[in-house]
Amino acid sequence: MSERPMPSEEGILAFHKRCEDFYPPDAVDADIVQQRAWYDALCAAFDAPAPAGMVKQDGMVAGRIPVRRYRPAAVATDTRLYYIHGGGFVVGSLDSHDAICAEIAEAAGAELLAIDYRLSPEHVWPAAFEDCWAVLVDLLLKPGGIVVIGDSAGGNLAAGIVMKARDEGLKGIVGQALVYPGLGGDLVSGSYVEMAEAPGLTTADVAYYRDIYKAPDDSPHAFPLQAQDLSGLPATFITGAYFDPLRDDARAYAARLALAGVPVEFREEKQMIHAWLRARFMSEGAKAGFAALCDAVRRMARP
Repeated sequence: MSERPMPSEEGILAFHKRCEDFYPPDAVDADIVQQRAWYDALCAAFDAPAPAGMVKQDGMVAGRIPVRRYRPAAVATDTRLYYIHGGGFVVGSLDSHDAICAEIAEAAGAELLAIDYRLSPEHVWPAAFEDCWAVLVDLLLKPGGIVVIGDSAGGNLAAGIVMKARDEGLKGIVGQALVYPGLGGDLVSGSYVEMAEAPGLTTADVAYYRDIYKAPDDSPHAFPLQAQDLSGLPATFITGAYFDPLRDDARAYAARLALAGVPVEFREEKQMIHAWLRARFMSEGAKAGFAALCDAVRRMARP
């Protein structure tokens, strides 16, 4: 077996070590309750205080979908941000990405809404997708544009609902930002082989999460790389991690969007691993990547 691919940046290596202390490499073998407990503890360890003057308000959409609204002290645009968290469709909550959402809203000078969608295995496809879609439709009923943002599984959901909005002729989405998204690559070529044993996320992990989510392989809304036509989608920012089996999903989607005439900005964080957003205070590479994400969202929200 070839040597495990590893970055050399000290900050991201320290981050990975800290994560492993909470969330062991064989965590997918544990039951779902235990996985969520590990993940919640991990997220709490990386929490950060909200920016000064930030107002947070929890609520419900459609009487059943929990959401959290973030309003910075200085709002500079009518465009709103919509954040969909990662976690393999299995873990994650309003709290898991709370600081990330607050900091993006602050940097963009825009209100942000985060969703707590239903998780697998209790709720398989299309439950999470339908929740994310219902919130998007609710947002689009109000004046002002929307920028849809998602990381990992949330990047998958973000890309899928943005594509559905295009397919149904809904207007108002002015941009999407996808952070190390899983978009339906084949699991047997490219980065799925090269980074099969990458730190933080393995190809076996990706296969496990797909199996538990139970989305149809041929659905472009579930796996956006399956779409035949990517034209007509909004301006897109995509950032991937080099040391990540999902790396080539980001590359392929960015390339296909560009070929379809969609304005695309693509970054690949050369020293980063999956879930590097959480490393933004430990790693110079993650700090730079997060700044680029915030800048892209700000530009989409305030053209």
